[in-house]
Amino acid sequence: MSIEIKISKNRIPYKKAMFILEKRVEDVKRGIKKELIWILEHPKTYTGGIRSSKDEILDKKIKVIKTNRGGKITLHNPGQKIIYFVIDLNKRKKDIRLFIKTLEESIIELLKKYNINANADRKNIGIWVKNKKISAIGVRVKRWIAYHGCSINISNNLADYKKIVPCGLSNEMVTSFASLKIKKVSNLNNNIKKIFVKNLSKI
Repeated sequence: MSIEIKISKNRIPYKKAMFILEKRVEDVKRGIKKELIWILEHPKTYTGGIRSSKDEILDKKIKVIKTNRGGKITLHNPGQKIIYFVIDLNKRKKDIRLFIKTLEESIIELLKKYNINANADRKNIGIWVKNKKISAIGVRVKRWIAYHGCSINISNNLADYKKIVPCGLSNEMVTSFASLKIKKVSNLNNNIKKIFVKNLSKI
């Protein structure tokens, strides 16, 4: 199964990305487009998943975009790598837990390339380094087509998290490559592409 890889150099507004993603889901469902992995960054944007609540907004001045992904309120901002996907589980194993586990293992494998030892947590979805979250995962499944994505904090401003309760957690429980003193982050897009395609091809 062939997966199209799209890498955007310019920051893509969140709503525009969602429009493209939703259209791709329909195209994959109809069999007229390939599955997709899309690597990009967003301008600063706060989004709320289907389990989010107003209590998680600490700064009432910020605007939160409601979305149909799983999870609670989170942040996207420059320096954070976003990996969106549209994967047809009709052609693979119809196992959402396995799909999420594959995403987790892919991020852990990617981080290991930069000497970051990370782990998944069954209670709190995402990827963790020393009890701090470095990667969030939000998935929606429509007629066995899985979409939305993962975010990985590279060099983004973590102070922006102080305006929310990110993913239901204390905003002090967030980290990034920069916070971990990882200065050389070479071949990131290429490594994401190789690892995700390799692991998703196994399910």
